[in-house]
Amino acid sequence: MNEGYQASLKSAETEDWLDLHVIRPLCYYLALFFAKLDVHPNTVTIWSMIIGAGSAVFFGCSSFYYGGTLGLVYNLIAVFLLMVADVFDCTDGQLARLTGKKSRLGRILDGVAGFTWFTPIYVLMVYRFYLHHDLEFGWLGIDDTPVNVAIATAVVFVLGVIAGIMGIAGQQRLADYYIQIHLFFLKGEKGSELDNSARQQEILDAMPKDAPFYERLFQKSYVDYTRKQEKVTPQFQRLMAELRRKYGSADNIPATVREDFRRRSLPVIFWNGLLTFNFREFWLFLFCLLDVPALHFVWEIVGMGLLYMYVNHRHERFCRQMVDSMK
Repeated sequence: MNEGYQASLKSAETEDWLDLHVIRPLCYYLALFFAKLDVHPNTVTIWSMIIGAGSAVFFGCSSFYYGGTLGLVYNLIAVFLLMVADVFDCTDGQLARLTGKKSRLGRILDGVAGFTWFTPIYVLMVYRFYLHHDLEFGWLGIDDTPVNVAIATAVVFVLGVIAGIMGIAGQQRLADYYIQIHLFFLKGEKGSELDNSARQQEILDAMPKDAPFYERLFQKSYVDYTRKQEKVTPQFQRLMAELRRKYGSADNIPATVREDFRRRSLPVIFWNGLLTFNFREFWLFLFCLLDVPALHFVWEIVGMGLLYMYVNHRHERFCRQMVDSMK
C-alpha cells in the first residue's frame, strides 16, 4: 500500500491482522472519498454512532431457530450494519490524519462511539431473551412460567449491565489506553493521543462559563474516562512519574528507554488487540446467530474478563520491572 495509506494509520504495530489487511485499506479509500467531499471526521463519527445504534433494532430480533429465514435475515442485517458502523469508526481517524482535522472533540467522540452502539444493542438483546428463551430454559430445566421468565430476564439484564460496564466500558477503555501508550513510546508525544486526567481537568476548569453544555459534558466525561484508565494502571503511572523525574519532558526520554519499552510492549499489544472490536464482534455475531444472545453476556464477563486481567497483569508487570531497574 502507498505512503498515503501508511500516513493514515496510527501505526502498523497497533493494528491486528484483519484491520491492517482488510478494514484499514477499505477505510483509507473511504477517507479519500470523504476528503474530496470535504466531510469532517466528526461527521463520519456521528454517522457511525447512528448506524451502530440502528443495528440494535435487528439484533433485537430472533434468528433462525425462532424466526426462520426472516429472523436470520434480520440478524444478518444487524451484522452488516454494525460492520458498517465499525468501518466508519475507523475511517474517521484516518480521515483526520489525512486532512489534519484532528480535534479534542473528535477524540472524545471516538471514545464514546462504542458505548452508543452497544447500549441499545444490549437493551434489545435482553428484550429478545424475554421473548425467546426456550433454548436456555430447556438446557437448565426451567418451566416457562411468567414468574420464571421475569426472574430470568432480570438476571440477564444484570448480566448485560455487568458485561457493559466491565466489557465495553472497562476492557475497551484499557485497550485504547495501551495502544496510545505504545504509540507514545514509538512515535513520541506528537505521534500519540496519550492523555492524562490532570491535563483534561485543567481544560475543563478553563472552559468559559458560557461554553455549550454539551462541550462541558463531553469534557467532564473524558476526565472521568482518563481517570479510570489511570486507576487500573498504577505501575505505568509510577513509570511515567519516574521518567518525568529523571528526564523532565517526554522529548528527553532516551531512545534506548523507548526501544526497551516498545520491545516489552509489543507482545502485550498482540493480546490487547483481542480486547478491541473485531474479536469482540465475532462472539456477538456468533451468539446472536445461534439464538442464545444471553450467552454473549456470560462470555463478556468470564472469557473477555480473563483476557482483560491477563493483558493488564502483563503490562503492569513489565512497567514495574522497568521502574525497579531505573532506581
